[in-house]
Amino acid sequence: MTAAALVSSEQAQFIDGVTGKLNGFLSAQQELMATVSPDVEPLIGSISHLVTGGKRLRALMCYWGWRGAGGPADNLDIITAGCALELFQAAALIHDDIIDRSDTRRGGPSVHKRFSQLHEVNGWALDSGRFGDAAAILTGDLCLSFSEESFTEIGPRAAAGSPARRIFNVMRAEVMAGQYLDILEEVAGPVRDRAGSVARAQSIIRYKSAKYSTEHPLALGGALAGAPAALMKGYSEFSLPLGEAFQMRDDVLGVFGDPETTGKPAGDDLREGKRTVLVGFAINQAPRAEADYLDRMLGNPLLAEDEVAEIRRIIIECGALEATESLIGELSNRAFDALERLPLEELPLMALRHLAEAAVSRAA
Repeated sequence: MTAAALVSSEQAQFIDGVTGKLNGFLSAQQELMATVSPDVEPLIGSISHLVTGGKRLRALMCYWGWRGAGGPADNLDIITAGCALELFQAAALIHDDIIDRSDTRRGGPSVHKRFSQLHEVNGWALDSGRFGDAAAILTGDLCLSFSEESFTEIGPRAAAGSPARRIFNVMRAEVMAGQYLDILEEVAGPVRDRAGSVARAQSIIRYKSAKYSTEHPLALGGALAGAPAALMKGYSEFSLPLGEAFQMRDDVLGVFGDPETTGKPAGDDLREGKRTVLVGFAINQAPRAEADYLDRMLGNPLLAEDEVAEIRRIIIECGALEATESLIGELSNRAFDALERLPLEELPLMALRHLAEAAVSRAA
């Protein structure tokens, strides 16, 4: 069997393990919830639906961080860590969709929209949107609780004070701080110094997304396997610029992506008012009148298709798209250069290279 086939086989086995662990964990939680009331079934159902999709990027980064540090392929601890990461990501997605007023996720209704539809179908009293938001907030909180419960199951490797526990705790705190910086920039950005918009967007990317998407999961796997400090440093030098490039690619897709591929309406990031690196470059580089137009239109939930098209034109013609693509390229090169310096065996090195290539060149 070739090295590429071995990587594919090992990843498939790990993903099957994580999926099985998630299904078993959530089935047990469903039984527990049933003792409270049959009415709470949609809480677990929403979580189960959300965690069945996705690329498993964070879980896979954790796995190959583990394998690169000498962890064995067939081990329950790393599968449990993958499960905890998937539950944490689900919680972050649920809350993020409420904050961004995003009605779709992975080609279907987001969790708050599902609860809103449940309200409407049953003809319940009061406001369906408010019920959907409230129920989704509780579902996201439940997901956070489940993530902690799952991570604790790992045992001594993840005990209080351990390197893995410190990484897991910091990861969760940084995501919340980054999310706050994101919503702050949406409201404060229009009155802040435009010259600092790109730097602020890069800080948001780092703490809201990059660290928890790539850096912390890879480090978590390494820590669980007892990786030495030098390897952990190398992991960070590779995974942090990769995570930043990954999120910038996501932001480009949020404006220019094909809805059939991304699963989200075209221009949704503009309607949500996301002040990304792409937008930061546009506000800095566009003629004043066009930059003012962009400032006014960002965050308008009723943004029409022709207005989205006009914003795209501004972004392209002022060179913002080109500048963003250039920065993605620079970050990607840093990541791949650091990857080649890592003292890894062939399989984890190949696997991380494939994950990195998929992250920065994806169309969805």
